[in-house]
Amino acid sequence: MSGRPGRAGSAGSTGRAGLIAIGASVAGTFAVAVAGPSVMEPALPGRPGQPPWSLGLHPSPYLAVGLTAAALAAGTVGLVLVLRAVRGGWSVPARAVLAAGLLAAVMLTLVPPFGSSDHVSYAAYGRMLVTGHNPYTTTPAQLAALGDPIARAVQDWARSPSVYGPLATAIQALAALAGGTSVRLTVFVLGLANLAAFAGTALLLHRMTRGNPAWQLRAALLWAANPLLLQVLVAGAHVDSQAVVFGVAAVLRARRQPGSPWRRLGQLGPALAGLAGGFAVTAGAALAIGGSAMLRQSSQASDMVSIGSPWRVIRTIIHLAVTGTAATDLVKAGAIALAVLLAVLLIRGLEPGSGAAYPTVVFALVMAWLFAWPYVLPWYDALAWALLPLVPLAPGGVAEALGWIVLARTAALGFGYLPARQADAALPSGLGWLQPVIRHGVTPAVLAAATGWLVLAMVRARRGNGPNGPGNPAVAEPGATTAKASTMSPEG
Repeated sequence: MSGRPGRAGSAGSTGRAGLIAIGASVAGTFAVAVAGPSVMEPALPGRPGQPPWSLGLHPSPYLAVGLTAAALAAGTVGLVLVLRAVRGGWSVPARAVLAAGLLAAVMLTLVPPFGSSDHVSYAAYGRMLVTGHNPYTTTPAQLAALGDPIARAVQDWARSPSVYGPLATAIQALAALAGGTSVRLTVFVLGLANLAAFAGTALLLHRMTRGNPAWQLRAALLWAANPLLLQVLVAGAHVDSQAVVFGVAAVLRARRQPGSPWRRLGQLGPALAGLAGGFAVTAGAALAIGGSAMLRQSSQASDMVSIGSPWRVIRTIIHLAVTGTAATDLVKAGAIALAVLLAVLLIRGLEPGSGAAYPTVVFALVMAWLFAWPYVLPWYDALAWALLPLVPLAPGGVAEALGWIVLARTAALGFGYLPARQADAALPSGLGWLQPVIRHGVTPAVLAAATGWLVLAMVRARRGNGPNGPGNPAVAEPGATTAKASTMSPEG
């Protein structure tokens, strides 16, 4: 008993240090954005005074990249510290953390996006739709040749038609309508849509963990106040935020089905019919907008292999023995096999119980896809971060281990893509080592190690669960309303 006060005091100091580091990370991220165009931040043509606003300081590559890396490092350390402190018993009001995270997201939406130039491509795809062009068959370069001011601002994906679905394209078109010929204003409206999605996810997670302050705090730290997501997702203005909110909402809807999901497949008919109908509507809308061209773009995108992916090294080795597209086909086949293996290991290792089966199984499938697929970017991890707070904390620390694995992966990708753009972003000779050393070497190595760590953690978790079957380990589930749920309690 005498050791507990000291442990609580240590956890409190660790937690406060973590919050300070997270605050410093957000401040650094905001500073990079508000400073204006740099190697990290593409210029946004538009009328003076239009949002998003910046100081137009044009920081040097060393300052822009250095400050971004420092913010990412501080955020990584801060998140580690607060999660360890929470594990040690430290706590702060979840609503305060949630509000602080959403306030940071608002501030980052008011300044220009940085990290990549994807947001400018989004604006061009929306512009295509409102000007009567098919975004699945038209490239920004083709639209720019017609004199369009939005398309002329596109940089890295100027010769690539859209690969986004009909809903994202519709939102891009609405932003284009609001922004007119101003790239700046169009990007700002897109940022507002992403902010709404990010905030919506945060509020959904807060609701899904209601009745358990510890779970609500964990959800706020892993999503709303997550400094890695605030930099790579929110400050990057990536459309992935919109996909995540629908994914989390679908999990919320599925969790409302009564009884054990493993024993009532017959009762899932309406839900499955709804999912099938939603897919049919989405696919039909996509085909109506882009026709076979959209499917062709998606197929071509599936052949891409990121520089920061371990599969890039494997494909290079395969190329020594085969020619043509055979190496890419083998990589895709290997990725599919790895995804299936990881999905099985995750589901068996996590052993989802009745109350948390849906989010746990969905999380397992998402993790399997993220860790197996050859095309990786830091903001792709957003869906895993959103679902992680819904995975029960079982004895043995498997859910905590998954948190560290995702953290290592996202941080490695964040450092590997400084910046995630090529056009008009030439690095000086003093920073020339970043891509060959970090992106080509360190990042793939960390991702491979994280995958091995994931496999080992799931194998150990499976052995630790024993032969009693799913749901028998004691867990604390999100949204539990009993007093015992704040600690470890058996499922009812």
